[in-house]
Parts: sequence; C-alpha cells; structure tokens
Amino acid sequence: MPTDDAAAALRQTGACPLRVGDPRRVGPYAPMALLGSGGMGRVFLARPMDDSPGLVAVKVIRPEYSEDPRFRRRFEREASVHARLRTPHAARLSGTGFDDELLWMATEYLPGFDLAEAVQEDGPLEPAAVWRLAAELGQALADLTVQGIVHRDLKPSNVLLSVRGAHVIDFGIAKAADASAITGTGNRVGTPAYMSPEHLREGRSDTASDVFSLAGTLVYAATGRAPFGAGTGVDVMHRVAFEDPHPEVIGQISTADAELGSLLTACLAKEPERRPTPQELIDAAGARAVLSTWPDPLGGKVLARQRAYEALHRIPVAGMTRLGSPGGLPPLPSAQTPEHAPPVIQPPVKAEGGPTRAPAQARRKPWLVAVASIAACAIVAVALLLTRQDPPATDSAKGGVTKAVGTAPRGDSSAQVSPSTNGQPRPNVDGVAVEEHESKTGSALRPGASGSADDQHDDASAPGSTPDTSLSPAPSADSPSAGADTTPWLSECTYYSGNGRTRLGDSGKRVQQVQCMLTKRGYSVGSTGVDGEFGPDTETAVRTFQTDRGLNADGIVAHDTWSALRSAA
Repeated sequence: MPTDDAAAALRQTGACPLRVGDPRRVGPYAPMALLGSGGMGRVFLARPMDDSPGLVAVKVIRPEYSEDPRFRRRFEREASVHARLRTPHAARLSGTGFDDELLWMATEYLPGFDLAEAVQEDGPLEPAAVWRLAAELGQALADLTVQGIVHRDLKPSNVLLSVRGAHVIDFGIAKAADASAITGTGNRVGTPAYMSPEHLREGRSDTASDVFSLAGTLVYAATGRAPFGAGTGVDVMHRVAFEDPHPEVIGQISTADAELGSLLTACLAKEPERRPTPQELIDAAGARAVLSTWPDPLGGKVLARQRAYEALHRIPVAGMTRLGSPGGLPPLPSAQTPEHAPPVIQPPVKAEGGPTRAPAQARRKPWLVAVASIAACAIVAVALLLTRQDPPATDSAKGGVTKAVGTAPRGDSSAQVSPSTNGQPRPNVDGVAVEEHESKTGSALRPGASGSADDQHDDASAPGSTPDTSLSPAPSADSPSAGADTTPWLSECTYYSGNGRTRLGDSGKRVQQVQCMLTKRGYSVGSTGVDGEFGPDTETAVRTFQTDRGLNADGIVAHDTWSALRSAA
C-alpha cells in the first residue's frame, strides 16, 4: 500500500503519532500510533511483529504503577477476566506480559466509537438503534453470566459501536461472580451515575446489577442524559439508591416509544428481583424491528473507521516506520482537533518531472538552511520534552470518596484509558469509576444523607482548583477566538477548551468554563458563581447571551455558542 494511503487510513482511526520515548516493541507487537493516554498509561494501536494479519490495542502501564503490588493484582485480575470472555460482543484478549520492564495487555482492536462519544457528537440515538443496543448488550450480559463474570462498570463510555454491533469494553473492575472484590469490605467500586442501588447500599453486585447499569446506559443513548442526573458523587449515589429516575428523562423515552420506556423503567427497579433478566431483554428486543446499521452520521463514521482497519491490518511492520514517526502522521481534523490546524512545516517537495523546489534564498545560501534546520530540531526536541505527560498526581480523599480510574491504584489521576477502544482522550460524560469507602464509624449511604464530595465526572474539577486541560480537546480553529487571549474570558477561563454540548443538568469543567466566560462577560450565573453545576440560573444566563448574540436562545451551549463565547468581542 502507498505510504500516503496508509497514513490517511491511520489518521482515520483517530490515532496520534508516536511520541519520542514511546516503545517500538511491546511483547510480540509493534506500535503504529497512539490511541490514547491517561494517568495510568498509554494505549497503542499495534501490529504483530511477525506480520500476521490483525490490529491490537496494547495498553502499556506506567512503571510507577506496574511496580505497585496492589495494582498488579488488579491488572492480573483484568487479564484473567478477559481470558474467560466468550462473546462476540466484547473484545478478545490477545496477550499480556511483563517484558523489558513494560507491563502490558493486548486486546482485539475494535474499530468504532464509544457510545458516550457518539451521543455527545451526534446526539441521542433513535429508538430503533436503542433497541439494537438492548438486544446486543443484553446478549453480552447473558454471555458474561454464563461465564460467571460481573462487569460492575457498565456505562456509555464502556460501550463500543462498530460495524459488527455493540460491544462491552473495559473489564478493569469486573470480577468473577464467585470471587470477592480485592478492594475489601465496605468499598464501592464503579461509576456513581450508573451503579445499582444494591451495590451502593450493600456492596452487592451481580447480573441484576449489570442490568440496572445497562438500563442507565440505554437511557443515556436515547436522551443524552443519565436517568438520575448529574452532580457530585454523594448526591448522585443518594438519588440512585433511594429516588425514582428523573420523570422528564423517562417521559422523553416513553413519548417516543412507550414499550421502550416501560422496559427501561422495569430495568431501573430498586429491587433486583423485579428487573428483567438479560434473556428477557433479548426477547423484548427480538420482537421489534432493529437496525442492521447505525444511523447516520454515526453509521458513516463507523464505516470509515472499519475501512481504515481493513487498509491497515495487513501492512508490513517494516513499512510502518514513517507512519509512526512524529512527522509522518499529521493530526486528523475532528472534534478533538482544530479543523484548520496551523501549517505543518514540510521538507521541500519534489515537483513531478522537475527538480526539488526550494526558496531562492535557500539556494543562494545553503549554510543558512543548515543552521535553521539545526535550530528547528532543537526547538522541537525541547517542546517534546516539555509536553511529555507528567506522572499522575495523587488525589486526596474528600468526603470519603477516593477516585480509582480503570485499574489504577488509589492515587491515580482521573485520566482514563480503556483497552480495546479507539482511546481518544476526551471529556467523559458519564463519570469516573470510584471507590467509596465507608467511614470508620460504619456509616453507610442512607435516605436523607447529604454531603459534598469531589465531582465524579472526569471532566470536573472542584471550584477554585487549578483547571486541568490535559485531556480537553482543542478548540476549533474556526472559532473567532482562535489565537486571542487578551480578554479576561479567554485569558482567565481555562477549565475546558473543547466544544462539547453542555446544558441544564450537566456538571464539571465544561460547565465551569461556560460559567467563567459568562461571568467575565458580565452575565450573572447565580449566587453560587462558578460552581460547575449547570442549573436554572446558568441556563438563563446562556439564553440571555444567545439572545444578545442573535443565536437560537435554547439555553444549550453547542458549537455556535462556544464560538461566540470565545470571540474576542
């Protein structure tokens, strides 16, 4: 395959070029590009060194974690669970090992998009597509049940959509049904908005718990919202454990498809025995006409990613050198990358049938070219060193909640890397996995309990904390604000730099960014100020700003409103 065609296919996977210091070999695999990175490690798209067909997603753990005994136990358990999987709706384990001081796990690469990303970028799915999810993910749970596996963290970002269908991914906190969790008595592991009531109240998790989490995931697919809303971990946990799903959210589904609304309501019952089984989910969906392809524009994007896989899965390892080099793979324009990126300095281009074109000054003074080249290389090297990811910072426990992302130890940062996904760094709309430790006095989640905790969304930061934009997608360069940072709403508001759809009920860094820019522009977001909670006062401020700018005053911060907020005027 021509190098240019292969490079284009590699860009279509959503991958980024390998960085200086990235491994050139991991076990029996040769990394081609970087799929994603986070606090606990990196995920690479890789080819087998023996040139056998196929692509894998190789998760490589940071040395500081691979040397931690507790983390190693979790990692080994994840590999053990993966090895037991026998379902077409989950990625297969390709291998794992500890070679040359690299702790790694390779899983089948599934070309597609996770559900959270799909809904965030293209909006909620139509009922027929949600029925397909119910059928295929119900089958995944049925298969896991047969193998004695409980996932324990089923949520939108752990569902991958490919041309083959829907897949459950990331078994970092899954466990065998006959094994006790290694987190110990009194701990809760999972994502608050999608945990089951019995898991929150008693620490019990089984297939019925996974059905509850699946229902929450399907509600998100149909509406773009979690059934119990958003907010801090303790608040969400209380709503999940003791309150009914948000009537407006369930009503939206029932209006579009009454049978689907009834099914999801049953799956969200507080009592596990009242929920449908995975087989009953499959049967209910089987009585409906389900889609064989995902609706556009998602369907077109998934197909393009599949074609990229087909173009790359036989490429010789020897031909990957240029593709994986930092200069050989310009970034693909996407929601995470500016559509009009700054020009990339390329070497002189040889015209077809003619000599190499070079600036006239370079022809007259070749020594200037040499000096400039050396200087440019030095600048690039320094930039690479400065932008390399720092080791993950340790989060201090607040309110009895300790963040634990994927299979990372308790001190892990909130950056999440899931194996067998496309691995794109992005805001996570459904929250981060947490361990909730009961206090020394034995207090547990109870009706009427209240309190504060760290925002459990991984795109969140506590008010007043230093904003972290390490995983935030870059703003579109078609925004009028590109390059302007002299105004206070640009220079002082740095919580989030993407264009993710943000609206009433959301929380986290995206909301803080909206509130900060509105406040700096003179709009009131309520007495609580920049608190990261998108409440009625923030919605009113957004509507007022949209009206002032001649935009559709719907109170939702989408691409046009982000662009207007980031304009210098």
